[in-house]
Amino acid sequence: MKVVAINGSPRKDGNTRLLLEAVLSPLDKAGWKTEYVQIGAKPMMGCRACGKCWEKKDNRCVFGDKDGFNAAYAKALEADAVVLGSPTYFADVATDMKAFMDRAGFVAMANGCALAGKIGAAVVAVRRGGATHVLDSMNHLFLISQMVVPGSTYWNMGYGLEPGQVAGDAEALRNMEQLGQAIDWLGRAIAASPAPYPVYVGSES
Repeated sequence: MKVVAINGSPRKDGNTRLLLEAVLSPLDKAGWKTEYVQIGAKPMMGCRACGKCWEKKDNRCVFGDKDGFNAAYAKALEADAVVLGSPTYFADVATDMKAFMDRAGFVAMANGCALAGKIGAAVVAVRRGGATHVLDSMNHLFLISQMVVPGSTYWNMGYGLEPGQVAGDAEALRNMEQLGQAIDWLGRAIAASPAPYPVYVGSES
C-alpha cells in the first residue's frame, strides 16, 4: 500500500513537515510505500472554475502543467492514503494548500469521484489558535470526495512557531504516531473488504 503526504507550508522544513513525517514513520515501519510532496512556496494557482476538467475528463487540470498541480494530484491518485498538512494562517489553510484542495476536489468530481474510497487525513501546525478550522477545511475536501477519514486520539495539530519547535509538543507527536497506526489499520481493513467501496457519481455541484 502507498501513502502520500502533501505539505502546503511555504516553510518546506518547518513544523508542518515534522508532523507529516511523524505520521509517515509508523506507516513506513508497517511496510507502506511512503512519499512526501512539497507544494508550499512553489507555483500553485487557484482554481479558475473554467470547467475544462468536466469537458476533458482526463483526471488533469488544463492549467496543471503550468505549476505543480498535476504532478501532485497524480501522486494522490496513485496512493491508498493521502495526508495533507498545512500551517495555520489567519485561522485557515495556507494559500498553496487551498489552491491544491479546490482544484483536486473539482478534478476528482469531474472524473467519477476519483478520490473516493481512499483514506484522507489532515495535520496542522499552529502557533496558538485557529487550528481546528484548518483541520475542518482539509477534512471537508475528504468528505465531499467520498474519502474515508480515520479518527485519532485528539485533533491532529501540533504547537510551535519557529521551525522545529513542534518537536517539543510530545502530545502532538504521540497523536501523529497513533494517526499513522490508524491509517495502517484502516488501509488493511479496506484492502481485505470483499465488497467494493460504494461510490456515488452525481451531477456537477
